[in-house]
Amino acid sequence: MDPIIILGILLALLFNFANGLNDAANSIATIIATKALTPLQAVLLAGVFNLLGPLLFTTAIAATIGRGIVDPVSLTPALILMAMVGAVLWVLATSFLGIPVSSSHALIGGLLGAGIAAAGTGAVLWPSLALIDQVLLYGLAGAVLGAIVTGVVAHQRGEFRSWNLILGGLIGVTVVIPLAIATGFLKISGILAVLIFIVISPMLGLISAFALGTLVAHIFRNHPPRRLSRLFKNLQIFSGSFQAIGHGSNDAQNAMGIITAMLLAGGLIAEFSVPLWVILASSLAISLGTLFGGWRVIDKMANRITRIRPYQGFAASTAAGGVLSLMTAFGVPVSTTHATTGAIMGVGATRGYSAVKWGVVREILIAWILTIPAAAVVAGVCYLIGHALISGVF
Repeated sequence: MDPIIILGILLALLFNFANGLNDAANSIATIIATKALTPLQAVLLAGVFNLLGPLLFTTAIAATIGRGIVDPVSLTPALILMAMVGAVLWVLATSFLGIPVSSSHALIGGLLGAGIAAAGTGAVLWPSLALIDQVLLYGLAGAVLGAIVTGVVAHQRGEFRSWNLILGGLIGVTVVIPLAIATGFLKISGILAVLIFIVISPMLGLISAFALGTLVAHIFRNHPPRRLSRLFKNLQIFSGSFQAIGHGSNDAQNAMGIITAMLLAGGLIAEFSVPLWVILASSLAISLGTLFGGWRVIDKMANRITRIRPYQGFAASTAAGGVLSLMTAFGVPVSTTHATTGAIMGVGATRGYSAVKWGVVREILIAWILTIPAAAVVAGVCYLIGHALISGVF
């Protein structure tokens, strides 16, 4: 086997390890915040269910990563290797700083940067203008419908404010576009799906967690607080496991797609079909990363966005797990970080606007925006340096 392919496989597994290291907070932040489990118990729980996740779902996301971002004709082992370098450096740097970022988006940025450096912008599988117009049309329809419904409800309750229309518009877009995708009216994939769900996945997490948290609070409003706390601490173990399965099934497929693409580019397999050993190795790598735990990220997610009560932790984990599982089923590589952060913000907002520390949220949002371009720049520069030094390989 070509040494570059071997190195690429090892780097892809290192990426999944770093992914688990940073994204450990996604599955266990709420469990640790409410003390439903000790930190060690929570990390062990997440590690086990991260391992199970990819075995329970299809490998549609691996195909999106391996074939839906850069034209497979342009993919070479060296290009994929440099894409991994850009992604790994960004994820490790942000993990060290305690900033929760999307490992999926870092990898996509790496592919874009290395692909453009190697073969120009033509190597990227850009969406058609007709498809973009269709997405905008559905988004506009959702925004108008959401603004009308929210405005009418707020007016009837005597609480109408102009920002109600903006919030309603965002909710409308968040609901209508995934619904159009689920029903087959809107067929999107590749980089367009990734860019759309940068916005939609945190909003889906926020809305569903807010709704579930409000519903739970209403149903159990007359229960004794101590008894309620004990009940939802136990339920959090199940909801956290569900979320870890969603995280593993979505994010572990990043390395699967890269390794399979590298095997295909190197002529070691005849078609894009993820081998069983790749599934197992990728799942194990992300689980090991989770077991080591990204404690700075965990602290920010668990303690610095909002104060989380046990029933809210249950609502946040259940909502985020539902979003991840739904998107995995459709083959969309969404950010587990975005979905989980949105869910934590959603349960915090059930206690009012001031319950969420928006300064911390702003810091996280900046990192989200920077992830794809930063990883792309690093990967592109690495590819150009490698091409200059050892042009026979690149």
